[in-house]
Amino acid sequence: MIWLMLATLVVVFIIGFRVLNSKARRASRALTKRLNLDPVYVESLISLMGRKAGEEFVDYLSRDSEAHLSNAASVLLIYQVFIVDESDESLAFWRGVLRKAYLPLELSNEHVRLAMVFLRELEPDAYEMNDFRQRYNARFAADETILSEPPSNVIPLHSRLHRR
Repeated sequence: MIWLMLATLVVVFIIGFRVLNSKARRASRALTKRLNLDPVYVESLISLMGRKAGEEFVDYLSRDSEAHLSNAASVLLIYQVFIVDESDESLAFWRGVLRKAYLPLELSNEHVRLAMVFLRELEPDAYEMNDFRQRYNARFAADETILSEPPSNVIPLHSRLHRR
């Protein structure tokens, strides 16, 4: 009889836990599926954000928009590289994750502001985060010019029309 009560308690606990965390799991799954990552990266980010900021991040991800997923991926990159591990290997790994997911590789001021909002409980320094953004963009800007196509001698027709 005691075993039956304990089993019922465990089942109720598991079901309750799944119901309470289902929105966070769906949001986390959406981002990890888009980035082709293990869920542990996104779940650790959400848990370290704190309760209120984590709920806001989950709500932000739940909007099911490509722009929101892209911005959330940039916040994840900033968190993983700026706060967790700023090594060159980590930087190359996370940039590769964004590249494989066909997401924008450049970090904008808006990405930094969004990261500041969601990571407010960790109290990152805004100036240091902006310096990180500039170093990140400057470091990979040279790589992008090498990888880009050679200049073309074709001039679009609409550019001639606007010059007059």
